[in-house]
Formats: sequence, structure tokens, C-alpha cells
Amino acid sequence: MAQKNNETKHTPLRAVISGGGTGGHIFPALSIANALKRMEPDAQILFVGALGRMEMERVPAAGYDIVGLPVAGFDRKRLWRNFGVAVKLMRSMLKARRIIKKFRPDIAVGVGGYASGPTLKAAQRAGVPTVIQEQNSYAGVTNKLLARKAHRICVAYSGMERFFPDGSIVMTGNPVRHDIASSEMSKREAKKLLGFDADKPLVLVVGGSLGARTINESIAAALETIVGCGAQLMWQTGKYYIDSYKHLSQPDKGVMVSAFISDMAVAYKAADLVVSRAGAGTISELQILGLPVILVPSPNVAEDHQRKNAMALVEKDAAVMVADAEAPVALAEEITSLIADEARRKSLSANITSMAMRDSDDKIAGIIYEIAKSK
Repeated sequence: MAQKNNETKHTPLRAVISGGGTGGHIFPALSIANALKRMEPDAQILFVGALGRMEMERVPAAGYDIVGLPVAGFDRKRLWRNFGVAVKLMRSMLKARRIIKKFRPDIAVGVGGYASGPTLKAAQRAGVPTVIQEQNSYAGVTNKLLARKAHRICVAYSGMERFFPDGSIVMTGNPVRHDIASSEMSKREAKKLLGFDADKPLVLVVGGSLGARTINESIAAALETIVGCGAQLMWQTGKYYIDSYKHLSQPDKGVMVSAFISDMAVAYKAADLVVSRAGAGTISELQILGLPVILVPSPNVAEDHQRKNAMALVEKDAAVMVADAEAPVALAEEITSLIADEARRKSLSANITSMAMRDSDDKIAGIIYEIAKSK
């Protein structure tokens, strides 16, 4: 009699990853996908994003398939526009259900952004396990609603039981781009590579991939003061603002202005001080790298979460915060003060480093894989 084959045929993991809208959501999502691929190279991963948002370009460029939903965010200032938003949400829910039914994922992961809500809701209704990756210190409304049926909520800040079921929370930290975390270039080498004087301090200004109006205006007003204190400036304006500020670029004086910095790993390595918005992804990168930072939280985000992200660092003396409304006057003073005070920069660096959580992408991928395979 032939011996019975008890071996179970291997079935590749099938995962949906949803969210985007900003680099702060897209880069962690791609990091998680890459970690899953390292665990299981034949894993099938489908991204679901929002039509017209940057994930529709960045995700395919990284080698992954993506489907777009016609979803948009609610307009809190012009409420009359929300009828169209509601229609788009209904259409997105229907499309998300079709995507889940057709792709048949083992698990669905939400990283935040407009598309995350409809996709995870559709997955939960279909009985598909879900994982939420909450990047901020203050959870948004959508994630709080989705959390009730989520198998795990991966977080980067303590105290998140205020928003989520305590038994579902796992402290993982936020994934950061692998090239940023692994770079071994020295500060002097990075400055020389970028065309800066290796012996002068460098201020790196980043307002996000799209740009930050207040930061740009404040840096323009403070430019002479910054250069006058002996510092150099690497200034990312964002694509919406480059035409207004590109004329201020003066490489001979150590001032370089660009719409977008393509190699952030080198830029971070070169920086002695960073000026930035307080997005969760950026903060996680700064924690890993131990960089002193002046955070200027955006006032135009849901739940004022950037200010709360910044305060989580300020309370541990791990960052300096300048309110958006105060930046035109206060930012120049904070920059020059920190450039002149190396001991203070070292203290901020040590404190922000102590908050770092490493290998977050692998931790989250392990959680996803365990849940999916035990389904």
C-alpha cells in the first residue's frame, strides 16, 4: 500500500497593504512589504491607494502592484463640499469589496491615509484578518473605528490604550527606509559628497515632499542670519514652492535649494541640525539617526496630531518645538542658538536616540505573517 503523503502544500502569503497620501505613510508601507518579501520571497502583495495621490507613482516605482480608490478626505472648513466626498467614499467602499473578493488576501494591513479606511472595512466584513500600523502619538478617527475588529495594532508611542483595545496593541515603532537606517557614511564624507564645506555646520530643512509654506517663508526671512552665524543650508522647499525660492540658492555661500532631496540618507548624514515638520515617519528616522531637530508641527492635520507627536519628544527633552504661528519670528533664533551650542545639540541627540525602536519593519512583518498563517 502506498505511503500517504502528509506534507502540506506551501501556499504563498497574500497580503493587501492600504494607505498613503504622503511619504510618511508610503515609505513605512513599502518597508513592511519589503520585510514580508524577505520572509517569503514568493509572497503576493497588492497595494490599495487613493487615485491621484503620490502612492500611485511611488509604489509601482518600488516594484509593487497598486489599485486606486476614488476616495478623498473630508473638508472640515467647507462642509458643503462633503456631499461629493461622501459619494466618493461609497464608490470606494464598493470597489474595495471587489478588490478583496478578487484578490482573496490572507490579511489586510492599513498604514493610514484615505484608502486605508474603505479597504480595511471591506476586509473585516469579508472575515479577513486586519492589522493597523498607527504611526502617530494621537490616533485618528478611522483607525479608532477599525481597531475594534483589528487583530493587532502596531504602535510607536506609549499610552495608546487611550485609543485602542489594550490587548491588541503591540509596541513596534515605525518602519524607516532601509537605506537611511543602514548608511555608514561619515558626516564629513556626506558634506563633501553634497558639495558643502566639511568644516562648517549644516542645517537641513525639510518640510515634507510637497513642502511647508510657513517653514519656507521663515527660512527665507532667516537666510542672512543663518549664513551669518557660520552655518550652511540644505533646503528642500517641496515641489509646490521651488519656483518661489530657487533664486536663493547660493552654492558658493553654502546655500543649496531644491524641490526634493532624492538621497535623504546622505542628507541626514551630513546634517548637524534638522528643521522639519513633525510627521511620525520623519520623527522615527530622526530617532534612529540621533539627529537634533527643531520641529514645526503642521496645524493643517487631523486631530492636531503633529503637535502631539512633537510634544512626545519635547517632554523628554529630545527635540525643540516651534509653533507654526511663531516660526516667522522664532525659527531663526532657535536655529542660530543651537548652531552656537554644540553641547545642547549633543544632549538633544542623546535623548532622541534613546527613543529609537529599531527593526520595526521586521517586527511588523512577523506579526502579519503569524496572523495570516494561523488563520
